[in-house]
Amino acid sequence: MSFIVKMAREKEEIDQILNLNYETFVEEIPQHHINNKRKLVDRFHEENEYIICKENSDVIGMLALRDTRPFSLDEKLGSIENHLNISFSKPCEVRLLAVKKNYRNGRVFAALTGGLIRYCLQRGYDIAFISGTTRQSKLYRHLGFESFAYLVGSEDAVFQPMYLTKKTYMKNKNLHAFTQISSYLPGPVTIDAEVKAAFDDQPVWHRSEDHSTIVHSVNKKLTALTNAQNVVVLTGSGTLSNDAVAAHLSGLGTNGLIISNGEFGERLVDHAKRFQLQFDHLSYRWGEKFDLYKIEEQLSKKNYDWLWFVHCETSTGMVNDYFSLERLCRNYSIKLCVDAISSIGAVPLNFDSIYLATGVSGKAIGSYTGLSFVFFNNLEDTNYHIPRYIDIKYYQKSNGIPFSQNSNLFLALNTALKKFSKTDFYNERRSVYFQACELFKEKGFTFVIDEQISSPCVITIELPKELSSLAFGEDLYLNGFLVHYRNRYLVEKNWLQIALMNFDSDFKKINMLSNTMELLLNDQLQLI
Repeated sequence: MSFIVKMAREKEEIDQILNLNYETFVEEIPQHHINNKRKLVDRFHEENEYIICKENSDVIGMLALRDTRPFSLDEKLGSIENHLNISFSKPCEVRLLAVKKNYRNGRVFAALTGGLIRYCLQRGYDIAFISGTTRQSKLYRHLGFESFAYLVGSEDAVFQPMYLTKKTYMKNKNLHAFTQISSYLPGPVTIDAEVKAAFDDQPVWHRSEDHSTIVHSVNKKLTALTNAQNVVVLTGSGTLSNDAVAAHLSGLGTNGLIISNGEFGERLVDHAKRFQLQFDHLSYRWGEKFDLYKIEEQLSKKNYDWLWFVHCETSTGMVNDYFSLERLCRNYSIKLCVDAISSIGAVPLNFDSIYLATGVSGKAIGSYTGLSFVFFNNLEDTNYHIPRYIDIKYYQKSNGIPFSQNSNLFLALNTALKKFSKTDFYNERRSVYFQACELFKEKGFTFVIDEQISSPCVITIELPKELSSLAFGEDLYLNGFLVHYRNRYLVEKNWLQIALMNFDSDFKKINMLSNTMELLLNDQLQLI
């Protein structure tokens, strides 16, 4: 594809919109009067959001969207609601669809339609209204639009009021072809068909033998994957499992050290503070490698009982040096605690000497979000009365089923874990990652973390300071690619992330993503 869809933001783009608006709705469809400037400013221009299609620096197609009442159709018909017997809560009106004459081969229209629908879904609109030219009524009906009220306009330009609801869109396979999304989020991840089928199975009682068998199978696969002796599975996100670790450490009443170099390391500090742990904190810049000499110097100065860090720091993609920290902890008889939420399933792990480690069912494992894990080897009882829901020892004493559990989540996870029995799984994952890195480097993108020390599931890109990562991510979404860009810390640092939690071995989609990103990058740099 040589063109892109994006939101119009720059003056040069707005000027071209006014020109195309004039060409279409003055010269071609005589709705407005001729003027010497050959520009047409829509009367709702200040409230309009414009989705445009560009080839190189030229705007070749456009449409406008607005959600402020009264709509233009309200003014022509009276209140729209008086002509409909359906209810809606968040409407929008789409107007000014225009495509340059030599681009009316369907591809630009399809690209604009896809961008529009993705935009509407993201904004939560439940119905869209249009004034459809009667010359294209068949096309609009094919897309799911329904007519209502009566014809409006003039003798030279007749329009049919029409609407499309979100409910109709969800049932319309013709529209889905326009609006497919390739997700590159760290979570939720795209779920494989086999895992979906397992999740859709009939739920079973959590006290049944069937559920007990599945829990045992999940635990066996998880311990084999990590080489830990034990694991308990909690119903909740990774935050819950880290809370469980903090709760257990609070029961020890000992002093610890937390090391951080990113958002999720800093969150460990927050976990520790909430449970009133006694600890020191070594903080490094985001993406900076741990200074092992300084860490050892810190360990030698004070009597620490435990050390806690994030293995794969998802905020940057950095994989911290687990084995060196493991060696230090062994040398100083310190309990090693690891947040492995983004590394389990991404890289090989060996937890044979950890004290506590956490993981989740989503992300690189590729199952549904909703289960989290705490791994351990030998875990003593504590004197502190830990809340039952996060009491690791209580889960262990209950054979992993302390209370009600969602059997479908366990069935899906059990299925997702099967792929890790492939001996070359991690090598394949790494190979795809390096190929992707080469693609993005060739397109001119800069990485926050060197690919040799990054997770094979996370590519963090730093955009030029003149560009907005938020706008870039929004435009990528309009083109059918959902990357990680809206988190607060990414916006603040002008970063976006491409997560390869579900990698595509044929590489076709990643190649399409890199091409679209290159087009957007070049377009934005030309506008500066």
